[in-house]
Amino acid sequence: MQYVSTPHCPAPAGHYSQGIVHGGLVHVSGMLAVDPVSGEKRLGSVEEQTRLALANVEAVLKEAGSGRDLVLKCTCYVADIELWGRVNAVYAEFFGDHKPARAVVPTGPLHHGFLVEIDCVAALGPGAETGEGA
Repeated sequence: MQYVSTPHCPAPAGHYSQGIVHGGLVHVSGMLAVDPVSGEKRLGSVEEQTRLALANVEAVLKEAGSGRDLVLKCTCYVADIELWGRVNAVYAEFFGDHKPARAVVPTGPLHHGFLVEIDCVAALGPGAETGEGA
């Protein structure tokens, strides 16, 4: 098991890792709309929050030797299911033709007033399993 840590993603605010590589997979922790440089919570529109959460997911994937095209499964936690159409539009733009398996979980209020949180599992890219990509 290998821990993934990158300064291009917000530092963990609790007892967890940004990601874990194990068994040819990358497990990315739930990402929120937190600026990776300043650590500032970005509580703008749900579209803005979704874009930043996905950018944080992508930073962990890249550090691990993976990428958005290798994502196998995402879980999207949404504070209000009425926002789902707007989240889905940004999600579809981010992934393009790639369509990972997905679960959508309406949660009610998320921590600190966030509207969306996204985690994922992805395959490692070529060379990553030998340690070249992580």
